[in-house]
Amino acid sequence: MQIVVLDGYTENPGDLSWDGLEELGDLTVYDRTPTEFIEDRIGNAEMVITNKTPISRETMKRCPDMKYIGVLATGYNVIDVKAAEEQGIIVTNIPTYGTAAVGQYTIALLLELCHHIGHHSQAVHDGRWENNIDWCFWDYPLIELAGKTMGIIGFGRIGETTGKIAAALGMQILAYDTIKKETDVAEYVELEELFQRSDVIVLHCPLFENNKEMINRESISKMKDGVIIINDSRGGLIREQDLADALNSGKVFGAAVDVVSTEPIRGDNPLLTAKNCLITPHIAWASKESRERLMSIAVENAQAYINGQPIHTVHA
Repeated sequence: MQIVVLDGYTENPGDLSWDGLEELGDLTVYDRTPTEFIEDRIGNAEMVITNKTPISRETMKRCPDMKYIGVLATGYNVIDVKAAEEQGIIVTNIPTYGTAAVGQYTIALLLELCHHIGHHSQAVHDGRWENNIDWCFWDYPLIELAGKTMGIIGFGRIGETTGKIAAALGMQILAYDTIKKETDVAEYVELEELFQRSDVIVLHCPLFENNKEMINRESISKMKDGVIIINDSRGGLIREQDLADALNSGKVFGAAVDVVSTEPIRGDNPLLTAKNCLITPHIAWASKESRERLMSIAVENAQAYINGQPIHTVHA
């Protein structure tokens, strides 16, 4: 059986192994696949593994031997799932692999906004402490989180993990989700109440058409002055110009985002020049431990398909 990985580099830049997939068939791994080469590289392969390389209805028609698409991520919007169902192609994703990593990263972003540790460390290395008239200095307000309220939009596995860590720091946790589950971590509230009561707002929800740019001028106006906004979910949840304006006016004290609307980020993204905005390059998921879990689940998905009992399938 021919197996093709179209864009394996971000999952495995060299510190993991593809052996699990190699044991299942004749494996070819490409680090990256430009759009114009997608169909040629799929060729006659029955199993195709992709992360962010799109597979369209047209590609499926032109690659009729393709029977399985394994997405190396939880999100699968790069696949025309409806077309796959119509053509009898199984599509699978990787659930739950990054829960601990993303929850931890969310808190790391928040703590960096509260203390700007990297900035102050660099200031010391630049000689500012050595030459300072006082025994200490700081360039940003230093924020204590105990007693403050975190509102989490999207309270699935990752949202609850973030909430548990924040609660351990002494924060009160509010949650908004369309599906409510039993939890002793958070108080469920409606979205408008979450906006009004939260000192910190964290986005942990998928991106759908009905929540696209949910963080915008109108919703920000309902928030507390000096609110902090964290997003390591999907960039499209934020109208970036509106957030930049709120940061520059001081309505929003600070923001930290690991995702933006177009990735890689474009040079004209307004958040690049906004005040007190941390931006990291979509790496919340990317700890080695998280990627090892992802690889293991990808192999399990492929093996289950070969056995005729596919798991973690997704549908339109």
